[in-house]
Amino acid sequence: MNPRHAALAAALSCPLAVMAADDFPSRPITLVVPFSPGGVSDTTARPLAPLMAKRLGQSVIIENRPGAGGGVGMAHVAKAAPDGYTLMMALPSISAIPAADRLTGKTPSYATSQFMAIARMSADPTVLVVRNDAPWKSVQELVQAAKARPGTVSYSSSGIYGTTHVAMERFAHAAGIKLLHVPYGGGGEQVTALLGGHVQASTQTYGNISGHIRSGKFRPLAVQGAERLASLPDVPTMKELGYDAEYYLWAGLFAPAGVPEPVMMRLRAAVRDAVADPAFSKAMAGMGTPVQYQDEADFEAFWRADERHQTQVINSIGKLE
Repeated sequence: MNPRHAALAAALSCPLAVMAADDFPSRPITLVVPFSPGGVSDTTARPLAPLMAKRLGQSVIIENRPGAGGGVGMAHVAKAAPDGYTLMMALPSISAIPAADRLTGKTPSYATSQFMAIARMSADPTVLVVRNDAPWKSVQELVQAAKARPGTVSYSSSGIYGTTHVAMERFAHAAGIKLLHVPYGGGGEQVTALLGGHVQASTQTYGNISGHIRSGKFRPLAVQGAERLASLPDVPTMKELGYDAEYYLWAGLFAPAGVPEPVMMRLRAAVRDAVADPAFSKAMAGMGTPVQYQDEADFEAFWRADERHQTQVINSIGKLE
């Protein structure tokens, strides 16, 4: 049985669960961010929390639980009571971590089936950039160089099997090239590495590098989304160039599997209204991230498709030490 259907059946068969749902929420809600303050998950959660609280009539408290690339916080939420009082703002790494653990022979600390999707807030396509003094003026030129000297064109990422590592390797796989991966400890470090010339390329969300593009320090070569970005109208998509390398750094809200459906309905309604609030759009725009909302059904389908793509890419990367 589908985990969501099983959870609904269990909730409806339990009078206590239904009673609890009637007065939900009766105490503050914890919104876990499985990363340090300042990242995409954190900066998305912070403007959302007070707007949700306003609609629910209870505080929504941000709790940062970093560690293991997000795995520590995600495992914590996976094991939390399914009562609606523990939520999580996650990124694509929610799917990548279990896939990477299986590949490397580790026992995954959680399974994606332990979560229920609530809604997606954003989905930024990554943008492939090089320094402005790089010899490549196009993706085709970069690909030609990588084919001529495999493993010499270097790129930065936020860590092994992390979001930008998977995004770049999806491009490399589609182009049939081998690049040199140089992992760093976080989002800021990988951009700094490219600025300093320690690597030759990187793929980042536009909001994370817009200032460097506008200043002329970075040259954007391609967008890894389905459509061109309005802010980069002259930059082609990977699809236009013939590469199946679509990738989005998205942020979505989750709950532990098994939350009663009446509670989930209240949470979804609160999130939907909060995201529609101009204050949320303004906060996201300030980060250079447009709101791309999806409700539970559409987000669930998007998430599962993204999970399949991530697993395929991680398996193609292979075991790394």
